[in-house]
Amino acid sequence: MDKRYLFTPGPTPVPPQVLAAMGEPVVHHRSPDFRPIYERCLARLREVCRTESDVLLFTASGTGAFESAVVNLVSPGEPHLVVSAGSFGERWIAMTSAYGADVDELRYAWGETPDPEDVRARLAAREAKAVWIVQSETSTGVVADVQAIAAVANEAGALVVVDAVSSLGAVPCETDAWGLDVVVSGSQKALMTPPGLGLAAVSDAAVAATGSTPRFYFDWQRTRDAQRKLDAPFTPPVSLVTALDVALGMLLDEGLEAVFERHVRLGRAARAGAKAMGLELFSPDEDRSAVVTAVLSPDAAELISGVRNRFGITLAGGQGDLKGKIFRIGHIGWFDVFDITTALAAIEIVLAELDADIERGVAVTAALDAYEHSSVA
Repeated sequence: MDKRYLFTPGPTPVPPQVLAAMGEPVVHHRSPDFRPIYERCLARLREVCRTESDVLLFTASGTGAFESAVVNLVSPGEPHLVVSAGSFGERWIAMTSAYGADVDELRYAWGETPDPEDVRARLAAREAKAVWIVQSETSTGVVADVQAIAAVANEAGALVVVDAVSSLGAVPCETDAWGLDVVVSGSQKALMTPPGLGLAAVSDAAVAATGSTPRFYFDWQRTRDAQRKLDAPFTPPVSLVTALDVALGMLLDEGLEAVFERHVRLGRAARAGAKAMGLELFSPDEDRSAVVTAVLSPDAAELISGVRNRFGITLAGGQGDLKGKIFRIGHIGWFDVFDITTALAAIEIVLAELDADIERGVAVTAALDAYEHSSVA
């Protein structure tokens, strides 16, 4: 079997012990065999989300967790402010609009970083029940300053809803300390578990603000009431929950601060390697960009195809107008620096074959140096 390497920003590689947990015999979701696993997994989710509130678990993708937020918080005609700087910000706009919200769209060019002062100005001009923001916009590599944006929203009396699908477990996301009312995420990115679980950390204020939109499966109160009795409202994917419990244990054993530092250093390594090859970064050259590195390349499509066909390495391409113009190296979850140098070495080889003027070996050397000889404040 050919070896495969996954460098997309989701799904991400899954550790063998997490995969092994999925291979254990299936247990009944209301049996004494599952309840301790469920209880521990929910407690660990609160630790990773940095919250004392309930973290609601759904059998769904991250988009399902998105929809749970929208269907609970949006009533037709209510004003909401959506901050969009990429593909997933546009998804917030599409979803809130689909459920009838009166959406104020604060749009940025893809690759720009949202400015809290722009949010302040919009909220001063037009009230909003909630501000919807993407923390890690994987379509561009931008990680927004959610703490600052949340502070502005809180001052204006708006709820704060955060897409942390790719950021949770990779970069700091302090649900309680930053005043975040809803944080949605998924199992398949920094949480190192296969796709299939969506989650939403939900504050009491958010639950109290639920609207009139009809809902059933994604009803927060239904899930909240059941989880507090360790009785899932609907049949959960018991094997995935078992796997997520193991993955969360790995993150907490490493220590979240150590995990965040590792991701910062991996981002530095990826950016240093790309720049050493003479490539131009599309994502910001800053430590907050610790989730995915986006790189401009006129040969992006050929490069992505070449590294996959030659070396079994899967990179991500651009989305929307960026398709064919950038490639993206994901480095969230179960990665170390030698994974990053593997991807960079393959990129060097394929770009050289595409007649790029690249000195062989410079990317790996630069990446290792950036990773090993820099400290994280």
